[in-house]
Amino acid sequence: MIRLFVAIDLPEDVRERLHQMGGGVPGARWNKVEMLHLTLRFIGDVPEDVAADISAELAHIKFPAFDLILDSVGCFGEGRKTRILWAGIQPCPELSALKSKVDVALTRVGVQADRHHKFSPHITLARLRHPPADRVLQWLQTCAGFYAGPITVDHFTLYSSDLHNYRVEQEFGLEDLTD
Repeated sequence: MIRLFVAIDLPEDVRERLHQMGGGVPGARWNKVEMLHLTLRFIGDVPEDVAADISAELAHIKFPAFDLILDSVGCFGEGRKTRILWAGIQPCPELSALKSKVDVALTRVGVQADRHHKFSPHITLARLRHPPADRVLQWLQTCAGFYAGPITVDHFTLYSSDLHNYRVEQEFGLEDLTD
């Protein structure tokens, strides 16, 4: 079995800036800079042969390159029940359309649609466990002006993970429409 997810990579300078926002919240587990990404779809554990089918199907996706803007920070949960700190994406129809194409491709190889989670594009910065609510609020206020972009998305990536490390299984280029 192999644990897979599909993500959009971020440029190194943007990942460094996001990583620099870490700190100030006791008990937070901040993601390593190399692990910062925007998840399009978490797939989960699949047999190796299904992983090969997934990769082959994703390779058929045709989609133009597009730009993203990161323009917010936020959290999932409230008060001491806050569990995730994240950086948010400005609404982007192209991102939603690419996510839909990924979902359709995965359905074709038997990966069920994720009906439990509405797509809420974000970059997970930290995971929390019973944080002091005032420190979360302070972090949100301190980082509220974060902005990065436009960021050109010219590929998406199929990753495998063992929860502590990510490995690129395959990158899929998007079409360059600048010509």
